[in-house]
Amino acid sequence: MNPTDHPLSIDDFAKDLDSLRPTLLRLAQLQLRNDAWAEDAVSETLLAALQGMRAYSGASQVKTWVVGILKHKVLDQLRRHARELVVAPSGEDDDGGDIDDLVFQPDGHFRTMPQDWGDPADQLQRRQFFEVLEACMEVLPGKLGRVFLMREWLGLETAAICQEVGIAPTNVWVMLHRARMRLRECLQLNWFGNLVK
Repeated sequence: MNPTDHPLSIDDFAKDLDSLRPTLLRLAQLQLRNDAWAEDAVSETLLAALQGMRAYSGASQVKTWVVGILKHKVLDQLRRHARELVVAPSGEDDDGGDIDDLVFQPDGHFRTMPQDWGDPADQLQRRQFFEVLEACMEVLPGKLGRVFLMREWLGLETAAICQEVGIAPTNVWVMLHRARMRLRECLQLNWFGNLVK
């Protein structure tokens, strides 16, 4: 690609990257749960983006492209520090059973039907929704949050999650269910419940 054909000038590109830094750092911290590792992942991401600027064609938003790079850098950090990761004592993050009891009847049906959340496409357009969702993810207990983000954000397969976290496949599915239920409850309280007023 000829530099004059690039969709952004180097200055505009650098400004875009600088404005994305806080978002990238929050995403990395949510997954890595270690500030130093998150800083490293973000620094490596920004460096890779600057070095690979010519590869950016403008077909997607800069943020989408850079978050894609960050996913790989977070995975690199997880692999690099796999032996240093501290696994929480058994049961510490496995206290989601009480939520299941509150939400479901013994026969598996909802105790009370969830409120109508409206048109999801409209809701997802709102920036505030993502801020609330991010806040809800930040309060997920350590291991639940890690497993959820490994699956939903990094897109790791069950076997890879089991290897990284040191748990059995059935535990992955239970933890994903519990994380989703906690997110559902948090969103119900902090977002969708407020829309009905």
